[in-house]
Amino acid sequence: MPTLNVNGENREHQAEADTPLLWVLREHLGLTGTKYGCGVAQCGSCTVMIDGAPVRSCVVPASSLSTGQRITTIEGLSPHGDHPLQKAWQALDVPQCGYCQSGMLMAAAALLQRKPKPTDAEIDAAMTNICRCGTYSRVRAGIKMAAGMTQVAQAPHLSPSTQV
Repeated sequence: MPTLNVNGENREHQAEADTPLLWVLREHLGLTGTKYGCGVAQCGSCTVMIDGAPVRSCVVPASSLSTGQRITTIEGLSPHGDHPLQKAWQALDVPQCGYCQSGMLMAAAALLQRKPKPTDAEIDAAMTNICRCGTYSRVRAGIKMAAGMTQVAQAPHLSPSTQV
């Protein structure tokens, strides 16, 4: 039976070899935080990290992954929802409908692992996820807050249209 390392645990599944990782996570492993958006790797709702890199899980066949590769989903970002990005997202009220936000958080977490103090240009380059509600300025503010570039005390003063 195929095994994947998901959120630090080796998990067996019975999916067909060509099943995208997204569906293995959601349907076989019960990790429904990763969302289906487009199915063609364009929107980013399905973003997870594989060995620390953001990956669109809707187009990655589960069979292409080895047990040694570390898959991190939104459920594994922080067991208690206290990752700095999650705290910043809450403090700034980043999501509107929230559907894309698990993918946004995973892409942002991968960015902060690579660039602990990203510039606006680095944020723009890394955050290619689509948000139909247009919360991009709040996403940027959340990333900067999590990176320590913005003080939490300023959070209530940021409006949805504020660009940091």
